Amino acid sequence: MLAPITIRYPFRAARRSLAVGEVVDLFGLHADEPAHSIAENLVLPIEPQQLVLFTGPSGSGKSSIMRAAIQQLNAVDANALELPDLPLVDALNGPLVDRLALLAAVGLSEARLLLRTPAELSDGQRYRFRIAFALHVQPMAIALDEFGANLDRMLAKVVSYNLRKLLLRMNRGALCATTHDDIADDLQPDVHVHCFGEGRVEVQQASVKKKRSPSPMNSGFPQAPEAIGRTSLGGITARTTSHLPSA
Repeated sequence: MLAPITIRYPFRAARRSLAVGEVVDLFGLHADEPAHSIAENLVLPIEPQQLVLFTGPSGSGKSSIMRAAIQQLNAVDANALELPDLPLVDALNGPLVDRLALLAAVGLSEARLLLRTPAELSDGQRYRFRIAFALHVQPMAIALDEFGANLDRMLAKVVSYNLRKLLLRMNRGALCATTHDDIADDLQPDVHVHCFGEGRVEVQQASVKKKRSPSPMNSGFPQAPEAIGRTSLGGITARTTSHLPSA
């Protein structure tokens, strides 16, 4: 369990400028305005190798709270990693079959894509590669802010479902922050942190702990819940545990 998290941003800008003073005067703001509170002694019941989902609207504080958790867990922030200027298939280490499996799990299985560098990918493809690259670094936990934000909703569900399988197989944890809560069923988070803004946070724990692989070297994926949706990613058919709403 992490140490209690308190995050407050002072009302006044750290550097007083002419424009800051004009805004204060224009809107009648006062020096005794309370600090903007994101979290007050928030206790997150997070254990190593768990999947934690932070959801809430923009500005609700989910990314700030996740960053505080990252520091305590010493997780690797996938968005902060410098990607190598190499073809995707050369950017990862290990046997080729393992590299291809990891890339396919994030929806990068087309042969032409495997020969491109990260700079030659679209924003969505590059984000998916970041997930694979972060897992390849082999930390105990990775952090993924704006998770699935630049993916279409079905693809986001497939990547979420596959990420959960990868974490189980590799015995790793992840912290995911997103404005979309439609992927929660596919991620199956151990802890779901609902951020509502103004210091209002609700923490929900999974009622049943997921069984994890006894060893990261164990071959194959653990038994997954029965899927009710399917989609194809570059020839790889993946399952999801939830449907998209009917149009």
